[in-house]
Amino acid sequence: MNDCQIFPLGHQYRMFGWELKDYRGVAFLPLYKEGRGGEFVVLLNYYYGKLMVLTSVEMKWKRFEKLSETLCSNVVTFRGRFYVSFLSRRTVVVIDPHSLEVTDLMPLTQTGLNFLVPSGDDELFLVEVMVPSGDFDFNRFTCNVSRVDEEAGKWVKVSDLGDRVLVIARLGNVSFSAKELPDGCGVSGNSIVFTNWPQDVALFYKYGPYQGSAEELPDGCGVNGNIKTVWRTSRENSGVILNTFPVVALRVER
Repeated sequence: MNDCQIFPLGHQYRMFGWELKDYRGVAFLPLYKEGRGGEFVVLLNYYYGKLMVLTSVEMKWKRFEKLSETLCSNVVTFRGRFYVSFLSRRTVVVIDPHSLEVTDLMPLTQTGLNFLVPSGDDELFLVEVMVPSGDFDFNRFTCNVSRVDEEAGKWVKVSDLGDRVLVIARLGNVSFSAKELPDGCGVSGNSIVFTNWPQDVALFYKYGPYQGSAEELPDGCGVNGNIKTVWRTSRENSGVILNTFPVVALRVER
């Protein structure tokens, strides 16, 4: 395949003695303490949203007790801290890797389909998927996209990602610049790509006018039902997923 390019989006971790089907994501942070090096903390999203923790001091997996009553959906790192979202809780929490103390951020619009996407140490994005009432057609889903404001402890909605592409996948979410791809490979910046829906189709989302009725969407989209523009599926590109393990491979068509 001479027309393909591979570039790194993150790190791969190999878990011994764990079934891949039960694994939903992992996050690692080194601990820098005076006079002590090589220590670390790992958080694992495992088996129906159980959040597990391992420290280099104990080297033993155990349930993260402070969040044992919630179902984890995403776990990522950003600027030296852990961020965790949930299936059963309308918030994202921040976890200090040294003390493992938990702090809540501003409540989210909804529970369920929320995805955290770090963009290096520059930005941390939150993608909230809005499902039209009574309709589970993926092509009619819309999204809210926000970035974290660390100082204010809240999420700020955004409509322009610049040249970034946010990729939502089964085992983790990543962000990269469309400029890194040769001739774009059919993917343009300021877009979101979902590869984790239960179909062999990749859906592309762009910011633009919503074509449906305002009454179809849940609360949190627009103001007083006056919806003008949202993150919605784009007709510019379509994608067919060719492979999902060990990497996601897809063919983009215009």
